[in-house]
Amino acid sequence: MEDWELEFLWLKARHQVKDLMNQEKLPELNTILLLIGIRELGKVKKKFSKEEKQDLMHIAVCTLLDPDGYYSYIGLDEDGWPHWSVNKPFTLTGVASQERYLKEKVIAYMDGV
Repeated sequence: MEDWELEFLWLKARHQVKDLMNQEKLPELNTILLLIGIRELGKVKKKFSKEEKQDLMHIAVCTLLDPDGYYSYIGLDEDGWPHWSVNKPFTLTGVASQERYLKEKVIAYMDGV
């Protein structure tokens, strides 16, 4: 995907989330990951702890990277939280390339929402 296409589709995905959440500001990547994690968990609470927010972002990343074979879904624990096993290491280095990859995955995910 070319840079201009990524930026266009990323902006479109951010607007989609903003509109779905009835917000005024465009969400950043971490906010979108948190929301994907909540959606995948299927449980909404008024307030999540800092640790739960980290776990929710991990759920999002596992969900997004599962189709590429990085993770395999194992199932739910006794509290209803999903778990994955690691199949292969994530080899992209550098924040910019990792962020680009996640944006591409979020764009694909949002196409299915």
